[in-house]
Amino acid sequence: MPPPPSISTLLATFFFIFLHQLLTIATLTNQSCSSHPETFSRSPCPPFTSTPPFPFSLSVGCGHPSFHIKCSTPYSTISINNLSFSLLKYEPNSTSLTLSLLPLAKPRSNCSSFHFLSISNHFIDLSGTPFRISDGSCSRLSVLHSCSPPNLPKCSQCPWECRLIKNPVKLLHGCGSTRFLPEQGCQADVLGYLENFFFKMGFQVEWDEAQDSYFSSCKDCKSKNGFCGFNSSDPNKQFLCFQSKTTISPPWIKVDHPHRIAILSSVFTLTCIFLVMSVTIAIFRSKKLKSQSIEEDPTTLFLHRHRSASLLPPVFTYEELESSTNNFDPKRKIGDGGFGSVYLGHLHDNRIVAVKYLHKNNQSGKALSTKFFCNEILILSSINHPNLVKLHGYCSDPRGLLLVYDYVPNGTLAHHLHGRPKTSLSWQVRVDIALQTALAIEYLHFSVVPPIVHRDITSSNIFVEKDMRIKVGDFGLSRLLAFPENSSLKSDFVWTGPQGTPGYLDPDYHRSFRLTEKSDVYSFGVVLLELISGLKAVDQRREKREMTLADLVVSKIQMGLLHQVVDPDLVLAGEAMDGVEAVAELAFRCVASDKDDRPDAREIVGELKRINSRTRVLRVSCSNGSKADVAKG
Repeated sequence: MPPPPSISTLLATFFFIFLHQLLTIATLTNQSCSSHPETFSRSPCPPFTSTPPFPFSLSVGCGHPSFHIKCSTPYSTISINNLSFSLLKYEPNSTSLTLSLLPLAKPRSNCSSFHFLSISNHFIDLSGTPFRISDGSCSRLSVLHSCSPPNLPKCSQCPWECRLIKNPVKLLHGCGSTRFLPEQGCQADVLGYLENFFFKMGFQVEWDEAQDSYFSSCKDCKSKNGFCGFNSSDPNKQFLCFQSKTTISPPWIKVDHPHRIAILSSVFTLTCIFLVMSVTIAIFRSKKLKSQSIEEDPTTLFLHRHRSASLLPPVFTYEELESSTNNFDPKRKIGDGGFGSVYLGHLHDNRIVAVKYLHKNNQSGKALSTKFFCNEILILSSINHPNLVKLHGYCSDPRGLLLVYDYVPNGTLAHHLHGRPKTSLSWQVRVDIALQTALAIEYLHFSVVPPIVHRDITSSNIFVEKDMRIKVGDFGLSRLLAFPENSSLKSDFVWTGPQGTPGYLDPDYHRSFRLTEKSDVYSFGVVLLELISGLKAVDQRREKREMTLADLVVSKIQMGLLHQVVDPDLVLAGEAMDGVEAVAELAFRCVASDKDDRPDAREIVGELKRINSRTRVLRVSCSNGSKADVAKG
C-alpha cells in the first residue's frame, strides 16, 4: 500500500489549484486572438510539444492565414494550395517544416496504383504561398534515377508516369535540375520510392519572412503589444492587429477596492513561497529515493565506480522505453543479434531511436549481457565522432538491460551488399563508405586515450544513413588498450581470449591471444574485400579452402585473377579497374597473416583519401569526355 501524501504535497496541490483558478478568472478583450481556447490548450498538438507558436494557429482569424493547422493524431495537418499535408517535424524557432502528403481517395487512372499520381496539375505547387521546397528535398529527387534499363509503362497511355520515372524532380514545382549530392545508386522502382518519399519519409519546405508583407505588418503590431490575426472574409484587407488588455480581478475583490493591488501581491507572494518550499522538499525526496535505488542496483554501482555520473549518458526508466517500443512489439523489431534484439522506439520528445534489449535467458547469459552492457556504456560515453553511433541513454532494471542509440534508417552495409535484392552501389559510394569507416577506426586508435580496439568491425555493424553516410556501432566487444603503469613489460597488446565474428577475426589474435589495433585492421580489410567483390565474409556453399572471403580473394590476387572476384555490378557499370585494384592491394596488406605486415589506421586513411581523389577526378574526366563525344555526334 503506498504511503499517504505528505503535507508539502497537499500544500503544493492546493496552491497549484488556487493559482490556476486565479489565472483562469483573468479577463481579456473579446476581440483578441489570445482569448481563444488554444492559448490554454492542455494537450500538445504534434509535432509541437506545447501550444503552436506564431505564425501557426489552431483557429481561423489568428496567426498567419497560410499557417492554419488542424490537430490530429499522430500528426497534425496543414493545407497549402488545396493540398493537405501531415506535419512530421518542426524545429523550435526555425523557418522550416517536414511534410508528407495525405493519401487521396483513389489513384488518378489505371496507369498506376500510387496515390501521389492523383495530384492535380501533375505536380506539387507551392507558388503564391510563403512556402518553397527546400534545396535539400529538391536535391534528393534530382539525384534519383531509375536502374538501367528503366521499367517504363506504356508511355502513349501514361505519359505522366513515364516523365516521372525519367525525371522525378518534375513532381516538385520550382525545383531546378542542378544536382546537389553525389549519386547514391539507382532505384529499381522510382514510383515506389516517390510514394515512400512523399507519404512516409516526408520532404522539407521553408518560408522567408522577409518576402511576405504579412510578417512586416505583424512586426509593427507586436511593437505596440498587439496580437496578429487576419480577416478571412476580406482577402484584400486580411491583416488585423488585435489590441489586448489583461486584468486579474477575482470576484471577491471589487475593481474599485482601494487595497486591491496589495491584496493580490500578498496572495501571489504567499503562493510563491509555498510553491518553492514544496518543490524543494520534492526534489530532496526525489534525490534521496534515487540514491537509494542506485545503491540497490549493482550495475549502476559498477558504472559509477568506473565513470563519474556526470559523464554517463542519461538514464531512462523501463516504462519509458517499454512505451516507446509499444511493449517491445515484434513488428517494431529492426534487428536481432547474438547479444540482443533491437526495436524502433519513439520517445516522448518525438525522437526516433533504436532500443537494444540485451538477452539474458539464464544466469550465465545474464552475467555476459551485464558485461557487454557496462562495457558498451563506458566505451560510448567517452567517444564522439560523426561516423560512430551515439549512445543516448540506458536503463538497468531487473526486468531488462536496455541501450538507446541513434536510429540509422537505411539498414546495414551487409544488407546493401548481400540483401535480396541487394542495392546497386557505385564504386564512388563504396570508396566513400570505406573512407568513413577508416576515419572512425583511426579516431578510436589515435584520438582516444587509452586507445580503443573495436574487435567486431563487420559489414553488419556498419550502419548506413539515408544519404549513404555511415556510422560504426555495436561496441559490446570493444576493449581499452590500457596497461598497468608499474608494469615492467613494455608491450603494445593486451592478453585476452579471442572474440569476434567468424570471417573477420584476426588469425594472429586467434593464435596468440594478443589483442592490438592491428586486429581491427584485419577486420576492416575483410570489409574492403566485401566492397570489392560483393561476396559474404563467410559462405559455407564455397569450397572449404575458399569458405572465408580473405582466403578466396588473397589467392586470386596472388594468381593475378582479381577480375574473377570483382562484383559484377561494378563491371557492368564500367567502373575503372585501377581504383578497384588499388583498394584490393590495400585490403591485401590489411589481411596479412602477420600483424606487423599490416598498415595502421592512419596509413589506411591516407591511402583511401588518395584513391578517393583519383576516383573523383577520373569520374569528372569521363563525364566531360562523354559530353564532348555527344557534342561531336
